[in-house]
Amino acid sequence: MKRDVIIACDFPGMNETLSFLDRFEGEKPYLKIGMELFYAAGPEIVRRIKERGHNIFLDLKLHDIPNTVKSAMKVLKGLEVDMTNLHAGGGCAMMEAALEGLTPSAGERKTKLIAVTMLTSLTREAMNNEILIAGDVQDTVMHYAMNARKSGLDGIVCSPLESPIVHEKIGNDFITVTPGVRFADGDVGDQARVTTPEKAKQLGSSFIVVGRPITRAEDPLAAWKRCMKEFAE
Repeated sequence: MKRDVIIACDFPGMNETLSFLDRFEGEKPYLKIGMELFYAAGPEIVRRIKERGHNIFLDLKLHDIPNTVKSAMKVLKGLEVDMTNLHAGGGCAMMEAALEGLTPSAGERKTKLIAVTMLTSLTREAMNNEILIAGDVQDTVMHYAMNARKSGLDGIVCSPLESPIVHEKIGNDFITVTPGVRFADGDVGDQARVTTPEKAKQLGSSFIVVGRPITRAEDPLAAWKRCMKEFAE
């Protein structure tokens, strides 16, 4: 599988997002549409970006009872994004229902479905003491990854630090989408488990999600090209 950089378009609305994309001079980077942008601009932002020829990761992190998630995925299926996700913490029945909702009654499923394991902002202490999940973060990520594979999903969201063991135990065809990536000379922001693009490549990440180091750069195109060079080439 070809590695790629996904830019997190965490903008407050349609105009800001399209103005940002205008700075890419015909390049078509893979884009993430998250909750902030989707709630502000709705499905129309997906359609507008698709018209420009970008691949889209719709990052809404669904987490509800199986029937509700299945129904939501039936709606999202019509947007024909390249990838979407849910929380692995919802359990296998929820993940299986989501996959059923996302799969056409006839024909091949176009959208990859991945599961969020542990947020990269969480430390072991927070996981143990606030969420009351005992043990090590890596063990929890691996358990969630095995559940996602068993449920038929295409991969998971995890930290680059967990990518090697996931691929070792499950296989290289199982996608690892990894946020928590910053340039070596950049600010880690609110992330706790972070690496650089080059290190994420060495660790075997399939995709890296990069937001502020690109979206807030003085020259976003140059920052994206730097990220692509360090990770994808």
